[in-house]
Amino acid sequence: MGVRILTVRRSPAPIALAATLLAAFLLLFAWPQSAAAHDSLVASDPAADSTIDTLPEDLTLTFSAALISGEGSTAVVVTDADGNSITEGEPTVDGAMVTQPLIADAPAGDYTVLWQVVSSDGHPTDGEFSFSVTSSGDAADSPDATTSPEPEAAETETPLAPVETEQPAETAPDDPLLGALPWIIGAVVVAAGVGALIVVMRRSRRGDSGSDTPSAR
Repeated sequence: MGVRILTVRRSPAPIALAATLLAAFLLLFAWPQSAAAHDSLVASDPAADSTIDTLPEDLTLTFSAALISGEGSTAVVVTDADGNSITEGEPTVDGAMVTQPLIADAPAGDYTVLWQVVSSDGHPTDGEFSFSVTSSGDAADSPDATTSPEPEAAETETPLAPVETEQPAETAPDDPLLGALPWIIGAVVVAAGVGALIVVMRRSRRGDSGSDTPSAR
């Protein structure tokens, strides 16, 4: 008496489908979210919450990516404990670094830094930190320091003005093709996965039909 032996083959179709859907999910959701992150402050001189001997000539801020520069796009204010500004002139932007000149001969004490920039994605971002100075400048220690008039820059200034968010034409990142690129790639991946799934299922059916041939033991 012949015994029929059936060979059971597990189709790899569910695994292929799951891998395709996972790849499409990562392309459509993970990529756009990471690209939309704003630039952040990664270092400064003087450093945040640090204590230094004397005030440097310039304050420098370093960000995680090159900033968008232009008139009104960047603002930095450094104030002493009484709220008097010690900034001198306008800040300059060089890629990811911002440099703000400071007045000379500033007194010892605590200082607060307020900054506002336009990220590489075109959106404004701001922040605040503080540091301390233990020694006054040379002029503040001289005998004539008490009789000399205070520098005009030491007067209290208006807090940071709103930064203009209009993005320069040459740096505008609004590229329709770039925004649609993740969706195009996701569609291609899904289409390729569906095509591969159809091929695998057809081969699986052919193999199952061939496995029904009886075999005598």
